[in-house]
Amino acid sequence: MLINYQAESFFDEMMDSSGNPKAPYKVFNDIISEASAEGLQKRQERAQLNFLKQGITFTLDEYGTERTLPFDFVPIIIPEKKWKEIEKGLKQRVEALSHFLKDIYSEKRIIKEEVVPKELLENSVYYNEEQVSGTHFNDHIFIAGIDLIRDENGEYRVMEDNLRNPSGISYVYQNRHVMRQVYPELFYKYSILPLENQFKELQKDLFSHAPRNAPSQPHAVLLTTGVNNAAYYDHVFLAKQLGIELVEGRDLVVENDIVYKETTSGLERVDIIYRRFDDEHLDPEAFDSDSEVGAAGIMEAYKKGNVAILNGVGSGAADDKAIYAFVPEMIRFYLEEEPILNNVTTYFLRDSEQREYVLENLEKLVIKNVGASGGDDMLIGPNASEEEITEFRKKIKETPNQYIAQPTIELSRAPAFQEGEFRPRHIDLRIFVTKGEKTSVFPGGLSRVALKEDNLVVNSSQGGGVKDIWVINAEGGEDYA
Repeated sequence: MLINYQAESFFDEMMDSSGNPKAPYKVFNDIISEASAEGLQKRQERAQLNFLKQGITFTLDEYGTERTLPFDFVPIIIPEKKWKEIEKGLKQRVEALSHFLKDIYSEKRIIKEEVVPKELLENSVYYNEEQVSGTHFNDHIFIAGIDLIRDENGEYRVMEDNLRNPSGISYVYQNRHVMRQVYPELFYKYSILPLENQFKELQKDLFSHAPRNAPSQPHAVLLTTGVNNAAYYDHVFLAKQLGIELVEGRDLVVENDIVYKETTSGLERVDIIYRRFDDEHLDPEAFDSDSEVGAAGIMEAYKKGNVAILNGVGSGAADDKAIYAFVPEMIRFYLEEEPILNNVTTYFLRDSEQREYVLENLEKLVIKNVGASGGDDMLIGPNASEEEITEFRKKIKETPNQYIAQPTIELSRAPAFQEGEFRPRHIDLRIFVTKGEKTSVFPGGLSRVALKEDNLVVNSSQGGGVKDIWVINAEGGEDYA
């Protein structure tokens, strides 16, 4: 099945440049080699049907159009020895980001010592000093989604930090569930680190953020905007697995700076709100007065220390793409350690010299809006038309602070089964890190795959699919490149 697969010109997760499977994939390759294209196609269809039956969908637009996430059965396999290095680097990074958030809403040491430029915070749409400084809560991070890529040399690098409302945990579990249902023989041959115990730890982390005056058994809810949210399935799944109620803003009421949930038997106090939308929609009295999805008075309750909001209000200041470039310096500043995981080189367009270089080389670079996500307002120079390059040149000149630039990295590729054959497609890895009394990393994660040839944008909102990530127990891990 993989005899014609070409892996010479890029770093491939599964195959070496000679067309042979790398050590972690040898057993997988042997099993797949015994299958027919027709048999694999039928299994692929069963897997997709499994997603549909369970209602695992992703909302594409404001009209509520839904589709199942395209699923590919070739997993990304990472030996445990290599995983421990990644895990250590992710914990280090999230610890530094947590220190950064506590600091910028209190002493601002990192600003005073000019490690991070003051204007980057002032220009960040997610920095919310007015609403956050002086509040009772310093624990801003509950769940972080860190996006990793492997470059042309196979080195793991951090592409983005997602600290506002990272989505995708439900897909991690459902990918694994579907793989077990449709390809059970693979699980007889591999010893894969399990995901099953992670929700018990996640629940413990959630309740560790309860306010000081909360009862011994605090009441937590997951706050959603409703069925039209693109990641609504993710919200439903997480609420169920965490054993908490799924609510909308209309279900909540604030009295005397305390948040309550309305029930048929009266008001029930809420101590923890795990919200799944951005700050500006939380409270029409504090932010956008036109918001219909939040609840009036939530921020006063938050400021008085009567309710915890996760991830914390203002946490987006740490996943701003302009701030991203300074995370290695944060690690050195707060932890006095060298970064374990490297960033991608980043150019700041507010700097005249860097801006001039970028404007002269737009066709070679990736341009990103510092406040956007999901691949929105983004230019991939090598794939862009003259019209697109001209448009971004104009945008950069008009609002240089709104954009950063990065080299075009040849993301690693992996086989994806399409139309009866395996084709090389670019991938990334979204790994979830949770913070409670300690910092934990999910053993595996969500690999997103660009299903169009040579496409470097892997986001689901831009047509990407998903793969399972396996962390495997194996001896001889040093041979697994």
